[in-house]
Amino acid sequence: MELRPLVMCFALCVVYATSKPTEKKERVHHDEPLSNRDHDDIENFDYDHEAFLGQEEAKTFDQLTPEESKERLGLLKVTRIDDDKDGYVTVEEMKKWIKHAQKKWIYDDVDRQWKSHDLNGDDVVSWEEYKNATYGYILVDVFPVHAMDTETNFYRQMMARDERRFKMADQDNDLKANKEEFTAFLHPEEYDHMKDIVVLETMEDIDKNADGLIDLDEYIGDMYNQEGDASEPEWVKTEREQFTEFRDKNKDGKMDKEETRDWILPSDYDHADAEAKHLVYESDADKDGRLTKAEIVDKYDLFVGSQATDFGEALTRHDEF
Repeated sequence: MELRPLVMCFALCVVYATSKPTEKKERVHHDEPLSNRDHDDIENFDYDHEAFLGQEEAKTFDQLTPEESKERLGLLKVTRIDDDKDGYVTVEEMKKWIKHAQKKWIYDDVDRQWKSHDLNGDDVVSWEEYKNATYGYILVDVFPVHAMDTETNFYRQMMARDERRFKMADQDNDLKANKEEFTAFLHPEEYDHMKDIVVLETMEDIDKNADGLIDLDEYIGDMYNQEGDASEPEWVKTEREQFTEFRDKNKDGKMDKEETRDWILPSDYDHADAEAKHLVYESDADKDGRLTKAEIVDKYDLFVGSQATDFGEALTRHDEF
């Protein structure tokens, strides 16, 4: 086998395995998603774990024994959630904690990417630095010849989308991002001035016929690949009804920009608030609307879970969270 196809294949794997702003992801629903997991407590509590702990911390807890999970949950988490130190965790305190967990995940992610993109250490990331660090090897070393125009064009399109988003995040228009601007670039759902780009990128991902609108087939196709199966899951039928009854507000059979914005960035729904109410309701044994430490630890599987492995004992304990 020739060397070039091997190199190209490796490059494709590298790009798909690396987190980038323009990668397709779960549809955003107001701010950064609490978790990319399905929220289905019948199957598992993975969504709740990531919402409560943050995605990175949830991975650490997954490796602990039940006893370790309970101890860390009680000693390191509950006491910090109880802001007024009255011995109870309210919905508002739970909501505040969940928002804190998600913010921490965002800022940790930004810190990691900042180190790999601020190449000259001048405390700003220029568009050239980001472009070279992210795409330079792929476009220059791997796809330097016209014989690979299809693959090259794919990455050039990705780069163009990133440049467009970078310029929107760059509020002083100097093509250099400070830490706040870089955060807006990587996590646009967190910033009001970036909401338009979130809607635009979502529509570009789903709108396969490029007519500037999302029809029912495109809407369903973004979530579900039938793959020759004539029968549809019940949730797909429900989504069809949601599209017809609620998404397509003007009943023209398609979602325009404003209808898409209402879908992915609803102004009247707070995921952290909904998750806080869910956790309190499921754990509140005496139904007084608040949780004691004992009630939380008793339902530790809902909050943190445990999938102990042989290397669980060797994991570093990160108590700073």
